Amino acid sequence: MATAKKAPAKKAAAKKAAPAKKVAAKKAAPAKKAPAKKAPAKKVVAKKAPAKKVVAKKAVAKKAPAKKRTPNAAFMKPLTLSPALSAVVGAAALPRTEIVRKLWVYIKAKGLQDKINKRMVNADEKLRAVFGKAQVSMFEMAGLIGKHVK
Repeated sequence: MATAKKAPAKKAAAKKAAPAKKVAAKKAAPAKKAPAKKAPAKKVVAKKAPAKKVVAKKAVAKKAPAKKRTPNAAFMKPLTLSPALSAVVGAAALPRTEIVRKLWVYIKAKGLQDKINKRMVNADEKLRAVFGKAQVSMFEMAGLIGKHVK
C-alpha cells in the first residue's frame, strides 16, 4: 500500500515541473521573430468499415419463376387516325404508342421543339391542325392526340 501512495506524489511533482518549462519557453520566444504561422496539418483518420450484421437465414421456399409482363392490349390496339393526324404520322392505323413516337420523329426532324424551353413544341401548319394551338406542352400533347383517334 505504501507504494501506491508514492506513485501519485511523483506524478504531482512531474506536473509541477512541466509548467516551469513552458514559462521558460515563453520567455525565449519573444526574443526571436516568429515565422508566419502555418495551419496545423490535419490528421488523417482511417475509417473503419461498418460492422456487418449477421442475419439468420431462414429456409426460403423457392418461388415459381416470375411471369413475363405482357403489354396491355389497349395500348397495342391499332387506332384509325383523323385526316389531320394522318398527314403528320402516316395513313396506316397505328397503336397510340406508335402515334406518339412518330409525332416526336416529325417534331425532331422539323426542329419544332422550342430552343429555350425544351418541354414546349412549336406547331407548324400540319401540327396546328392537330393541336389547335401554336405552342403545346409535351405533357398535354398526348391528350390532344386523343381527339384525333378512334
